[in-house]
Amino acid sequence: MTTALSPILVSRLEKAATDNGFDQGLEPEGDWLVFASTQCPLRVWLGAFGDAVFLAAFSQQNVARAVGEYGTPMAAPLPNSAVAGRTVPDVPALHRLLRRAFQLSKALPNELLHTFEKQTATLPRTTEAESLAVQRVGQNLFRDGLLDLWEGRCAVTGLAVPALLRASHIKPWADCATDAERLDIYNGLLLAPHLDAAFDRGFITVGDDGAIVVSDALDVSARVTLGLAQPLRVRGLTEGHHAYLPWHRDRVFTKGRAP
Repeated sequence: MTTALSPILVSRLEKAATDNGFDQGLEPEGDWLVFASTQCPLRVWLGAFGDAVFLAAFSQQNVARAVGEYGTPMAAPLPNSAVAGRTVPDVPALHRLLRRAFQLSKALPNELLHTFEKQTATLPRTTEAESLAVQRVGQNLFRDGLLDLWEGRCAVTGLAVPALLRASHIKPWADCATDAERLDIYNGLLLAPHLDAAFDRGFITVGDDGAIVVSDALDVSARVTLGLAQPLRVRGLTEGHHAYLPWHRDRVFTKGRAP
């Protein structure tokens, strides 16, 4: 069980929630403070043991799994509607955990699709121009989802200039069989412009271990110019990405052939 919260702790937990996207305070459940968001479907429960251990429980299992690197699994009994939780040692760590949970809740598979369906439900698709307009909605949502997933940084270089970053589909939009594939954030990488171009044209691909594999079609001079002469790796790959990467390696990667 969590401990009763002092007014100071209540204020800290409320601030952590509202600062990180959970802008709806709900009715407390015992010693748990409960929050929702107008921007994502996730509900969170916040509590504490004294002043040194802070707890966050979540309503979405996929989010709870994806924030595994933030804190440790919660040993305390969960609130009734929560599916999993994490504990962190201080308020700054709680802010980081909640921010990441908020970002992922907006972007994880199915959430982008639901948003896309809502935004395009009344848009006509009878002409090519109308279909392109619908596609632009999806591509913008996909980019926003990748920015959330990688926290505004290139998945390889760490470049943190969002205006320069590109949402690169692993399996291209036109080759996807469904909108669910097109809007699955695990079917994409957030890349610096030169890496996006190389990935899109098949000059590089990604191994299951995250290592960047460079095509023999790029000579040494080109590799040096593009920063590909040194080992590079995609950070943060998941099982979801592994469902798409073989397609790119088999269908897009040039493997020494001029594109």
